[in-house]
Amino acid sequence: MNDEIGFYDLKVDYVTLAEARRLGGLRLVLGAYTIPGPWRESCKNLFEVKGIPYTPVRCSNADAEEILFGANGGHSELIAWTAQSSAPVAIWEDERPRASWLDQINLAERLAPEPRLVPADFDQRVRMFGLINELAGENGFAWNRRVSLVDGALANTEPGSADHAFWTTLGAKYQFSADAAARAQQRMADVMGNFSALIEAQRARGSQYLIGESLTALDIYAACFYALVDPLPENLCPMATSYRPAYTNSDPVLAAAVSPLLGEHRDYVYRTHLRLPVVF
Repeated sequence: MNDEIGFYDLKVDYVTLAEARRLGGLRLVLGAYTIPGPWRESCKNLFEVKGIPYTPVRCSNADAEEILFGANGGHSELIAWTAQSSAPVAIWEDERPRASWLDQINLAERLAPEPRLVPADFDQRVRMFGLINELAGENGFAWNRRVSLVDGALANTEPGSADHAFWTTLGAKYQFSADAAARAQQRMADVMGNFSALIEAQRARGSQYLIGESLTALDIYAACFYALVDPLPENLCPMATSYRPAYTNSDPVLAAAVSPLLGEHRDYVYRTHLRLPVVF
């Protein structure tokens, strides 16, 4: 009996990009695969916490394999619609597609002001957006995690092979270079070290959250991006078995920077506010 979870072992029905363009309401281009990409899961959970219904959409053309992540022109329909090639994308009615995490948070707040996920307090609001950028922005934690992943994959695949070509293409998306790979480890450790100090200070104040006393978008992003350190167990996150090792951190420098309280925070946020098990 094969207990491995495949890339396409899906429970959710995803419409094609062409079908989504004919629909109204909220459409989320997530990608139809069993990988808890942190940007994808954060975007999805923003709207789920607010109770906003949406139509999940695949990100590749109808005749293209999602597992190729846009190689060989497989994201041409996504590019034609959204003027870029990455998921997630949030599209509300006939408004412009929103492909950045900042725009997605602001859209969710506008469509459903309650429960509030952006602090009313100015200082807390500025701090929250800055901290999310450290996780989700260009050259942030997840960006450098991808750079590190590409570095390892290129070193272990044969130049000229299809696998090497795939990782080279993915690396270009994150501006991969030997210099970038050399800097990635310390950058990741720096971000996680600061988040560790933050959650420790908040716990000392008696709060389970990263800012203030209630759930914010930062908590959602921190919980989802923690998958790049230690994914939820299989019974709570049935991700593709072949991708779990890549998501699980094996770098001792990064591990030393991560407080156990960050894992506890992830578990608390999921258990209290997000859907479990994760559904793909």
